[in-house]
Amino acid sequence: MELPFYQVDAFTSKLFGGNPAAVVPLINWLDDETLQNIAAENNLSETAFFVKVNNRYHIRWMTPVSEVPLCGHATLASAFVIFNFIEKDSKKIYFDSKSGELAVSREGDLLTLDFPSHKPTPLPNDDKIKKCFGREPLEVLKNGFYLLAVFDSEEFIRCLNPDFELVKELHPHAVIISAKGNEADFVSRMFAPNEGINEDPVTGSAHTVLVPYWGEKLGKKNFRALQVSKRGGELFCSQEGERIKIAGKAVLYATGSLFLGL
Repeated sequence: MELPFYQVDAFTSKLFGGNPAAVVPLINWLDDETLQNIAAENNLSETAFFVKVNNRYHIRWMTPVSEVPLCGHATLASAFVIFNFIEKDSKKIYFDSKSGELAVSREGDLLTLDFPSHKPTPLPNDDKIKKCFGREPLEVLKNGFYLLAVFDSEEFIRCLNPDFELVKELHPHAVIISAKGNEADFVSRMFAPNEGINEDPVTGSAHTVLVPYWGEKLGKKNFRALQVSKRGGELFCSQEGERIKIAGKAVLYATGSLFLGL
């Protein structure tokens, strides 16, 4: 069996920036074991698979070790592939997912995700967090897939070298660290060693938690956000009631075929 394959750098306008995602369009779903094996072989933070059903797309995302309920950068990458290779005249596409309906629109080379908002709730401060990061956070919050620890400076977020074995103990899925930005509204990084990703370069879904948090703190609805990983990424976000708009650019890195021998 031969399948088309794309690799796209998402949330960046420059090749080798942002977050690389693999995108594999399918005619029909393969079994879960095969999908997971493909994601493991790709060894990127996420591989997105989608199947077109009528005028919409059913999308799933897998890390090298597990399926996740929501992924921003691989959805952006999938939309980039659809807009540029499958539906070249479309301006908006709809995905059905484990997180409900998602939409992506395009204006020029800017793609905008329409995602659910996931407002985090406060937690008591935990000594494990101070031990892990070497500094006590200002606040600790959570929402489902994420733990959020907020610190007092962008420089701390940028320079931190966490112990990923300790990060694993903080949350079963993923940990975001964030601070008010010097030039951007806020900065962040995201770690998910329990999902096979020590650090995710740019995480769209994390901003469904960050935007409602910083919206309350800063009294704003529109944000320029930076994820300050080594590769780095820029996101333009807005709070729209119970939805979050997350916009960014994407760059094609590779196209090819997968040969599965099935």
